[in-house]
Amino acid sequence: MTVPHLVEAHVNEAFEERVDVALIAQTVTTVLSQLGTSEPVEVSILITDDAMLQQLNRDYRGVDAPTDVLSFGEDDDEPVQPFVNAPDASQRYLGDIAISYERVQAQAAAYGHSERRELAYLVAHGVLHLLGYDHERSEAEAATMRTLEEAAMEALGLSLG
Repeated sequence: MTVPHLVEAHVNEAFEERVDVALIAQTVTTVLSQLGTSEPVEVSILITDDAMLQQLNRDYRGVDAPTDVLSFGEDDDEPVQPFVNAPDASQRYLGDIAISYERVQAQAAAYGHSERRELAYLVAHGVLHLLGYDHERSEAEAATMRTLEEAAMEALGLSLG
């Protein structure tokens, strides 16, 4: 049985026609299901542009550069909620994910795959960060994240092979 999760996707109007909100929700559910998350959670996802990601990166990480995805976990040492509405009390609030659709487009072209795959991959990556995974801690954890991301892509029918 699939646990019901609340995924709130906020899409910049410049990308509304290109972004598949159902794919975003399906990706979140897939990652959580594969990891055996047994409680319903809420995740808020912002799909925006490089300028907004650069601003968030500067404001919350002290890095004045655009990036593809940022995660803001509720369980972080200093939780931040840069763009979320009030969490639903019936579900555990997992956190926020911000994704630059301009990076989705550029990286899909650079890697030779679809924007759908790149978007789903970045959503999966962000969810894993919200769950405490961190590819910057060690090579082993980076490899674990990569394996989990690719397993989600396979389950979604977006694998490269």
